[in-house]
Amino acid sequence: METSNAVMTFGPLSSAEEYSVGNSFAQNPLARAIERHASPSWLAELKEIVGERHVFHDETDLWAYCRDRSPFATFQIRNGNLPATLPSAVVCPASVEELMKVVAFSRARGIPVIPFGAGSGVLGGTLPLAHELIIDLKRLNRIVEFNETDGVVTVQAGMNGAQFEAALNARGFTCGHFPQSLHMSTVGGWAACRGAGQNSSRYGKIEDMVLGMVAVLPNGRLLRVRPVARRAVGPSLKDLLIGSEGAFGILAELSLRVWKQPESRHGIVLAFPSMRAALDALRTVMQRELRPAIVRLYDQTESFHRTRGLGPFATHPILAILEFSGLPRLAALERDLGIEICVEHGAQRADVALYDDWITKRFQSLSTPWHALDYFTDTIEVVANWSALTEMHAAMGAAVQSISPEIEFGAHWSHVYPEGACQYMTIRVPPMPEDQALSLIRRAWCAVEEICLEHGGAISHHHGVGLFRNAWMRSELGAGLDLLQMLKQQLDPGNLFVPGKLGLNGPRQDNTRQSTVSI
Repeated sequence: METSNAVMTFGPLSSAEEYSVGNSFAQNPLARAIERHASPSWLAELKEIVGERHVFHDETDLWAYCRDRSPFATFQIRNGNLPATLPSAVVCPASVEELMKVVAFSRARGIPVIPFGAGSGVLGGTLPLAHELIIDLKRLNRIVEFNETDGVVTVQAGMNGAQFEAALNARGFTCGHFPQSLHMSTVGGWAACRGAGQNSSRYGKIEDMVLGMVAVLPNGRLLRVRPVARRAVGPSLKDLLIGSEGAFGILAELSLRVWKQPESRHGIVLAFPSMRAALDALRTVMQRELRPAIVRLYDQTESFHRTRGLGPFATHPILAILEFSGLPRLAALERDLGIEICVEHGAQRADVALYDDWITKRFQSLSTPWHALDYFTDTIEVVANWSALTEMHAAMGAAVQSISPEIEFGAHWSHVYPEGACQYMTIRVPPMPEDQALSLIRRAWCAVEEICLEHGGAISHHHGVGLFRNAWMRSELGAGLDLLQMLKQQLDPGNLFVPGKLGLNGPRQDNTRQSTVSI
């Protein structure tokens, strides 16, 4: 499938400013010496709000906040280039009140802002396009209230995910949200990107966990959504903020549903004769109302890397890892029923060591070692219904291979539901000239996202939109994108909150000096 004429945009274009990852994907006009920025005239006023020690403008600090964990940013930084622009400054409020004052300050002066958790996003959501002010929320890092009777905890948005889980564990509870980025992400970041953890098939995604919130809107007002059980008082206000990536407001506190830690865990490793048999088995598991805590199914490429020379995989080449957890009797029953279903679909049991190994390494980045060897590795996650998955996966693999046989394409399914599953793909390009490699990755992205839409899938499951999915937001949302833009205009008429992301309008023309980005 030829996709070279597709264009990935950073947002609807205004005036002559273009934010594109289209035909010149590999050319970054910012890959040059950085101009030194004079200190903004308003720095002293900002320091009065949060204290002098909590406002940063040194070039080394600005470099630390000019990137996220997107592969594109990694490729640029390792070559000494800027992914986009430097922020104008970094401010670290320590309370909701200070956050409100910072927002009022930026609004009064027309300064665009980007809320920043830990920078673990992979789609350019926190890349400054127009020297935005970065609002780092990590000083908002404590548990505010814990109601064990209701099973609800209220936590500030800047709290580190692993520290949050550890605090819950100390009281015998778990959040149930375990993204690979657990140790380098924040609770607010989970909600802002509508994230998912590795146990989502049991506990749900973050939108299933958030019951209430406190957020600062672009107009300076405070939005409070009380953490009350199911209500029918109009559309869900919390869902306007969950997944908005900061465009509609800055999350300050979140109230989440939590659970008692499971008393029992049962890991299972299975070898399936084919991918279709494995997908059918997992669909049956979910539709028969079992609740596996972990489900990971690997296609033939990814299975081969993990199972070479092991047990039944010579004849049953597809690897699946499951875990059932909870009360001992219930978890054991679900395990036995799950195994019965999988055996009915041709599965054979395999050594549980593969499960143990995955558990040990579950929070490690798999791409970092490849990047250190000058490979170009990227990941794309989409979601589709069961009826589309097999054909969609085959079409995507064929399309990527037709772009270049040098691209390695593999996939796994790690978030499964009664109606469908998330397909998480890895694209790996061997060392080669950067312009050539980035062109191949750009074409692969275009092919995968377009095929996803053709098969009725959604272009993101848990990484969000950020910058790099802007081009497909119109196809994904249709009139819904216009609705989001109208809401944005009403909440943020100056377009100061995270401009140019989520498929929405780019930065104002007077803020776009040195902000044209082609990747």
